[in-house]
Amino acid sequence: MLGRRFGWLWAAYAVSAYGSGLGFGALPLIAVLVLHAGPAQVSALSAMGPAVGALIALPLGPWVEFHRKRPVMIAMDLARFAAMLTIPVAYALGRLGFVQLMVVSAVVAAAKIAFGAASGAYLRTLVRPEHLIVANARFESTTWSSIAVGPPLGSAAVGLFGPVATVVADALSYLLSALGIAAIGGREAHPHRAAGHQTRAGELLDGWRHLLTHRDLRALYLNQLLVAGLIMATEPLLAVLLLGELGFPPWQYGLAFAAPCVGGLIGSRLAPRVVARFGQPRILRAVGTLRAVWLIGLAFVQPGVAGLAMVIAVELAIIASMSLYNPVLATYRLEHTPQDRTACTLSAWSIGSSAAIAVLSALGGLLAEATSPRTAITVAGLLILTSPLLLSRRRFPGVVQAQQEGAPA
Repeated sequence: MLGRRFGWLWAAYAVSAYGSGLGFGALPLIAVLVLHAGPAQVSALSAMGPAVGALIALPLGPWVEFHRKRPVMIAMDLARFAAMLTIPVAYALGRLGFVQLMVVSAVVAAAKIAFGAASGAYLRTLVRPEHLIVANARFESTTWSSIAVGPPLGSAAVGLFGPVATVVADALSYLLSALGIAAIGGREAHPHRAAGHQTRAGELLDGWRHLLTHRDLRALYLNQLLVAGLIMATEPLLAVLLLGELGFPPWQYGLAFAAPCVGGLIGSRLAPRVVARFGQPRILRAVGTLRAVWLIGLAFVQPGVAGLAMVIAVELAIIASMSLYNPVLATYRLEHTPQDRTACTLSAWSIGSSAAIAVLSALGGLLAEATSPRTAITVAGLLILTSPLLLSRRRFPGVVQAQQEGAPA
């Protein structure tokens, strides 16, 4: 149904996703085990690297828009491969330093944003509009399966082969991804641009301009910033609560986050069928609301087996809801974005998401420091309950209907 060329794109994505799963948390781990970094440095590495990467990626959206997407994807994969490979080389030579980890983190983050913008635009040329939901659901299921399998295997690899083993695997996954994208073949038309045109400063904001002037995309965007930011902000707080205050052993903590990823496979597989039965508008409103109601449950976690079961149940509900919602959101976003503005819109979306996660995580950490992790999780759980208000009155019309009514599409 989706064709051989999509098969190569999906295979490349899967290799890269599983490599990233194996290398999940590798840079902070190396900072602690090899460089003996303290909490402040590890926090800076986790926050500043992606933040700087988002700034680097800011001018890349318009640049990607007017270049052929497949060469951009290959270049971004090779950039990530080269950047990651510097770590084991420097480690072997005894020259690895904290600044290098920061630079690698920023390069990888910027390349990820540019790759995502190019791949979303390229997907529209490979897949018929009515099959976009199926394609996005397959990407979503691959993401969650890599999260379920990768980190436990990565931990075992570090124990057996040393602290940079997963970095090597992650680097090689980007090289294999580049080869898979190159194997797609076929000719890709060069996006049209007026001769001699130079990128203007205003074009850097084209993606945000489209998102914020399109009534329904604006609601979806702001809702996503709030929901994703608050959910991600609770992850480090939950680690402190479970491992510190409640005394969960590390294996239980790992199980609490790996087991619920099964919900990601279930939700993503159901997405095409559910949309076919109920339609995009109902799913965006109903599941967009449903995914916000579970987070508050983490504020009531207690020690012991019952507490572990509660964390798994809450995380399972969150992940199942998100994995059902995300492919529908991704499809709607592509359908309501002009072809010549796809890359800059996706880039703006990613940069905004990264910024929201960084800001809300920092605020959550400050609140936890002033009060307690449980209090901060409670506040996040209450705030996220306001997010469905952004979706409640939206009709989310289809492309044809939006065009007939004169709404931006």
